[in-house]
Parts: sequence; structure tokens; C-alpha cells
Amino acid sequence: MKKTYIIIHTHTSIDGNINSMDLPEFDIASQHYQQLCLSKDSKIKIDAYLNGKTSTEDNVTFYKKPKLDENAPKVPGGDYVAVEKMPMYYISIDPKGELAFETNTFYYGGVPTHFIEVLTEKASNAYKAFLRSKEISYIVAGQNNIDFEIMFEKLQELFGIRRLMVGGGGTINWTFLDRGFVDEVSMVIAPIANGDPNASRFFTAKEPYTKIKDKAFELKNVEVLDGGVIWALYKTKK
Repeated sequence: MKKTYIIIHTHTSIDGNINSMDLPEFDIASQHYQQLCLSKDSKIKIDAYLNGKTSTEDNVTFYKKPKLDENAPKVPGGDYVAVEKMPMYYISIDPKGELAFETNTFYYGGVPTHFIEVLTEKASNAYKAFLRSKEISYIVAGQNNIDFEIMFEKLQELFGIRRLMVGGGGTINWTFLDRGFVDEVSMVIAPIANGDPNASRFFTAKEPYTKIKDKAFELKNVEVLDGGVIWALYKTKK
């Protein structure tokens, strides 16, 4: 099977902060970010985009708790494909099954995207029943931790996903890079900063899962966009 092509595409300030800021320059950069990956004339051709659990809670479920029926009938084993052949998919990493989705579709940049949850065997029957009641697809990839190779294989086989954008927080971004999965890194750099030492960063190593190590990239393209925004595209060096 052909390897999934993976692109990290993240909106950042010039000090590496990926949190939102209440500035017009942030909004302009955000629009460019969406256009580059989701518009009809997208320069980053993707089938789906993936976020970590924290990014999904920050932007979609807002730290709500799912209403689970602990007495729900036993669901069939394995994966669940609720919707096929969607124009775009939103993939969320949720090992234990904790995200409180309200619908099975997310509208980002005006594009309808179907949710796919990536679970481990730790996810309960009650949570899987909850997802099925919402018609939210899920795959099971790993016993206690996400097995990304299994995840990529299932996303290709079940949903036809071959070009995947990782637009998550610094931890998931670095995890994919550290494990050698990433082909390109796309940065939309807004002309803003706030110097917050505790802000989420473009890349963040998290011991013991990932290590701090030096990485080099090869510049593939750079463009100056409206509002002083810079788009830089790098290839990873293997």
C-alpha cells in the first residue's frame, strides 16, 4: 500500500505561538490558512485533516463530557464507518474515548467534514455506542496507545485517505515529525507575537513519548500574502 502523504499545516505567530490572539492580523492569517488547505484552489491538496485531543476540545467540543449509557447494548467489534466518500474528513486522536461530539459533521472554512475518531482498545462500549448514536465513524488502532501505522492503513482502506494534513497542537505535530511520518511542513506566519512563555508552540516534545532532538528542513516554497503574512513550505530531510 502506498504511504500516506502527511503535511503539517499550522498557523503561527512569529514567536512560534499557535494560540489565537485578539488582533486583526491573526484573523487575516487564519483566512489564508483556511484558503491554502480547504478552498477549491487549495495549494495543499488533502483528503482529511487531523488534530490531537486537546485541539479538538479547544475548537470543537469545548471540554464537555459525553453523555454515555453504561447499559448500552454491546456494539459490534472492530471499526465503524458511518459515512462514505465525504469530500473532507476531520480525524481526532482520542485514545480512551472522551470527546463529547454533538453532531457528526464539522464546518470549517465552509467545508463540511465528517468526524472520524481514532480510538484504542481502552475506549468503552458505552463510548462506541455514543459515537454510533451520532453516526460518527471510528477506527480502533492499538491496545493502550495509538498505533499510527495501523491508523494510516485503516484510513486508506476504509475512507480512501491518502493525503493527510496534521493541523494539531505542538505535541501531535512533533510526535508525527519525530517518528518520521511527515513529508512536508507548512507554516502560515502572522506578523504578531506576545512573548507568552507558557503558550502552545508549533512543535513540542513530550517526554517520554517523544524526545528533544535537532531537525533540519529543505525550503520548497515561500510566498508573501496579504496582511504581511508569510507562507513557508518545507520538505523534511530524512
